[in-house]
Amino acid sequence: MGSKLMMKWPKQITASLVEQLIRAEKDLQKAIMIFDAATAEYSNGFKHDSCTFSVMISRLVSANHFKSAEEMLGRMKNEKCMITEDIFLSIYRAYGRVHKPLEVIRVFEMTKDYDCEPTEKSYFTVFSILVNENRLNTALRFYRYMRKMSIPPTVASLNILVKALCKNSGTIESALNIFLDMPKHGFIPDSYTYGTLINGFCQLGKISEAKELFDEMNASGCSPNVVTYSCLIRGLCQSNSMDEATSLLVEMKSKGIEPNVITYGSLMDGLCKCGQSSDAMKLLEMMISKRQVPNMIIYSTLIHGLCREGKLSEALEIFDRMKLQGLKPDAGLYWKIINGFCDIGKFLDAANFLDEMVLGGISPNRVTWSLHVKIHNTVVLGLCNSDLNRAFQLCLSMRSRGISVEAKTFGSLVDSFCNKKDLQKAVRIFDEMVLDGCIPEEATWSTMLGRFWDKKKVHEATKLVLTELAGNLWTQACISDC
Repeated sequence: MGSKLMMKWPKQITASLVEQLIRAEKDLQKAIMIFDAATAEYSNGFKHDSCTFSVMISRLVSANHFKSAEEMLGRMKNEKCMITEDIFLSIYRAYGRVHKPLEVIRVFEMTKDYDCEPTEKSYFTVFSILVNENRLNTALRFYRYMRKMSIPPTVASLNILVKALCKNSGTIESALNIFLDMPKHGFIPDSYTYGTLINGFCQLGKISEAKELFDEMNASGCSPNVVTYSCLIRGLCQSNSMDEATSLLVEMKSKGIEPNVITYGSLMDGLCKCGQSSDAMKLLEMMISKRQVPNMIIYSTLIHGLCREGKLSEALEIFDRMKLQGLKPDAGLYWKIINGFCDIGKFLDAANFLDEMVLGGISPNRVTWSLHVKIHNTVVLGLCNSDLNRAFQLCLSMRSRGISVEAKTFGSLVDSFCNKKDLQKAVRIFDEMVLDGCIPEEATWSTMLGRFWDKKKVHEATKLVLTELAGNLWTQACISDC
């Protein structure tokens, strides 16, 4: 499996020593070499056992080397080494981590081939992964299979089932019924049960039901935790009930429950959408004072909110703070800042941020490409009145990067250069326009012709007239063909 490792082994190799060496080695390939080298010392009578195989498989799946890990399982079977449930659990969790729930099912079905009888722990782990990956139909079929295999329900398994049923509006009533029936079968709902239902109702916009459950939770002596509070706060913010959401923040802090990034982020989002970005900024400072590190979502929320209210200087401050923290703004955030500059007529600053965005290798996706085009054209149009040469360079840059230049933008550039009596650049833009298949408007033709006549450049003016006539004939031909 690996190259031969030159190392000095003690006279007596033990499984605990090999396990310790594999765990201590940070480089996976060297860990594999240690594993293989140990078995080469047959003169000392060493053979791998479940512990050494288990730690090696764990290292492999942690690095997403699933094929090698499963080959290890085959080797264990060939060497008649007992394969424990914990080994399979580590593989299930690893496949779940990389969002491959069908692989989890496949490996689970392999257990019978390795004489490893899965216990409730394996069933619950697989069931949980399927729910977390939104494989709800598969998850419910697996739950029925669990019952068929006489796996007794527990609070933990019922919580997973409730979570699965809370995923959509069509099944949340079934989740509530299971919750209500739990005490009849000797199961007491815990904080996770309540929290799951509250989150489900909030996600579906059923805030009154979520609040009712929250009150019942407190009355039953089942204390809400930070997750439960955060779920309800997010739901209240989404329904614009900001006063109630803020009151919940005060309540949880009075109970000694410290808000987390999600709590703060939900409140900031709600405040920004209600035009209260200044209050959201105060929450940011409060969060930082508690040594909570803002994430990309929080910074994006604040920048969008501040730009929406025209508070560009504060948005720039947050933008810079985010970059200092090592977070890379995406195209959407750059556009918010650029639009902010365009709204106040600072097109040169907008162009500088466009350059920074391009140099940073930040590009839009397919969905936001049209917005990307629009913003570039807006900046060029603005620069025509403030820095015509910069507008010219940005236009050429757009062409080289495959960003469409609109007819209005071309026309504005031509008019501006003609007014500046820079006919050379006007012609360059005109040519680019024709090459782009963009038919100039009558006003653009008139401006160009007028400037050439003024300069008494009859030859150039005649060429333009002929070009226009050719263009008209081509257009008419296309229409008649249609």
